[in-house]
Amino acid sequence: MYNNQKIIVVLPAYNAAETLERTVRDLPPLVDEIILVDDKSHDATATLARQLGLFVFEHDQNGGYGANQKTCYKLALSHGADIIVMIHPDYQYDPKLVKYFAEFIGDDYFDVMLGTRIRSRRETLSGGMPLYKYLANRVLTIFENFVSGQNLSEWHTGMRAYKREVLTKINWTDNSDDFVFDSQVLFQIVARQYRIGEIPVPVRYFKEASSINFWRSLKYGLGTVVVALKYLFGLSR
Repeated sequence: MYNNQKIIVVLPAYNAAETLERTVRDLPPLVDEIILVDDKSHDATATLARQLGLFVFEHDQNGGYGANQKTCYKLALSHGADIIVMIHPDYQYDPKLVKYFAEFIGDDYFDVMLGTRIRSRRETLSGGMPLYKYLANRVLTIFENFVSGQNLSEWHTGMRAYKREVLTKINWTDNSDDFVFDSQVLFQIVARQYRIGEIPVPVRYFKEASSINFWRSLKYGLGTVVVALKYLFGLSR
């Protein structure tokens, strides 16, 4: 709880058993509830999550990253969240920083907070981000900033926080069930002129951390360009 606002962390999970406990243990005390949505994992993610005391929802079939987030947000809203923080349970993003995400929203500085992994090229690459992903991230972010009029350092982070109002006013339920869901949500947020803040987060790529391959990355990148163009020409929802 922060400023009498209920804080719920949502974990969109898929085969996260090796990193889940580290992620949960590092979450700050101000978190009121943790919800994990398991997207039909092949490991013991759901079992471990229950052992850790999390609220667990299991998909009957693998629906995709966007579908997982949709379930996460529906559950968080139904559980009375005032601030919803989404973080991947693969320990790629530092859970300790959730405190600052919640405080910036709880103190009404911003409506949305993003964790940016891009502070410098040296730091990002030394943290393990593949060069092609770094370059794609830079090119897409520059393009998205140009189209949207924003000046964000990264549009493609997997650590985000939202004021409740944001997730009750934008039409995220009709978005893609795949990775491009993230881009669609951000353009919807920009369209409604919500205040977006950023916090630098360390880059942590390692063997157990989830990461989509080159071809999935390419599909995601092309999908993001389409989303940006729809926004530019007033065709987005």
